[in-house]
Amino acid sequence: MKDFLIEMFDLNQEANIKLVSAIKKLADQDECLKHLSHLANCQYKWLDRILIFPNESELDWWEPVYNPEELAFHFKESTQRWISYLSDKSDDEIESMENYRGYDGSIWEASLKDIALQLVFHSFHHRAQIQMMIRAQGQKPGFIDYIGYKQKKTGRI
Repeated sequence: MKDFLIEMFDLNQEANIKLVSAIKKLADQDECLKHLSHLANCQYKWLDRILIFPNESELDWWEPVYNPEELAFHFKESTQRWISYLSDKSDDEIESMENYRGYDGSIWEASLKDIALQLVFHSFHHRAQIQMMIRAQGQKPGFIDYIGYKQKKTGRI
């Protein structure tokens, strides 16, 4: 499971950075930047929630909004923090429950695996929204589907 989660974080990072390149061509980047920044901020905040428990994370889900030049750095940084954190865990630890303070200030728990998967799945959700925003501005978004990272041309018939 650990290797799978790390692979998913790598995929997310690459897909998010590809979207940064795509939105640089847009006349109106604001909403796309907001959603992409949110993805990096979520990675920072979820890890912060786990590491500082029982304190409450003061990081925001939506702020700051980064400019296109900053986003690649924040995807690399927030992803590397998660990969480092996961790399130090055994598969049993990845299945273990983590406590954190939730949106309402009360204590919640979820497995480390499920928190990591939440970040991955949440990223797919917002990337789909961003792809629609790119299309709405008359541009063709890049191919960032999962299979695009896994498929290989064989040359065989």
